[in-house]
Amino acid sequence: MNGVKQLFRFGWEQALSCLFPVVIFASLALTQFISMPILPRYDWLLIIFLLMQWLMVRSGLETKDELRVITLFHLIGLTLEIFKVNMGSWSYPEEGFSKVFGVPLYSGFMYASVASYLCQAWRRLDVNLVKWPSFSIVVPLAAAIYLNFFTHHYWLDIRWWLSLAVIIVFWRTWVTYKVGGKLYRMPLALSFVLIGFFIWIAENIATFFGAWQYPNQREAWSLVHLGKVSSWLLLVIVSFLIVATLKQVKSRNYRYSTRKIIRQNEERYRGSGKV
Repeated sequence: MNGVKQLFRFGWEQALSCLFPVVIFASLALTQFISMPILPRYDWLLIIFLLMQWLMVRSGLETKDELRVITLFHLIGLTLEIFKVNMGSWSYPEEGFSKVFGVPLYSGFMYASVASYLCQAWRRLDVNLVKWPSFSIVVPLAAAIYLNFFTHHYWLDIRWWLSLAVIIVFWRTWVTYKVGGKLYRMPLALSFVLIGFFIWIAENIATFFGAWQYPNQREAWSLVHLGKVSSWLLLVIVSFLIVATLKQVKSRNYRYSTRKIIRQNEERYRGSGKV
């Protein structure tokens, strides 16, 4: 019975962490079946997502630090979208005033929602990393994975080599998290696979509601190829590595600032002659 309660708690925390993605899917569904006045659908989606982002920060559901991370992901995702759309990988066929090089600005929020989930889950589940590799390995690996999304159009697609590198680099890395005060752990590589698979499911829902369109979906909607799981898996890895690196940097800066304050207080205490 206790296991069922823990599973419910875990599911509840995950659901709260997925608030932004849920709003995105609900908005896609609503605007697909209900005709919106005055502005094109893509523009309404942008307004809704901007409003949701503002409400989450205003209400305290997201911190300003998390907003900075999410904004970074918005820019990273939008850059990738512009490139992929102009390479013919997928398209946004509807009209919109907020389209840039064929890509509506709301699309960046779909990448930002992944970052939002990671940041929220990190905080709610008190996530910690065990045996995390050094920055000198993590940063180049994340950069190589992201660049491969661009370079494979002109050169070799090395996604499987990169996947192997991820397994090797993070073979001994675990992620710990708390549910109801109880500590659990999971191999980091397994968490990548699980998140990537669920994002693939989310992608099928998003394309069904017309968020974007693959070439084979122009005549009628069809299931996104299972091979896309590998792409999402690598994107999740990039997202996680960026969030984890920023969290590690912030943690180190916090510890450094704390030690500095303690030393300053000790020096003042000694200087006052109270020893």
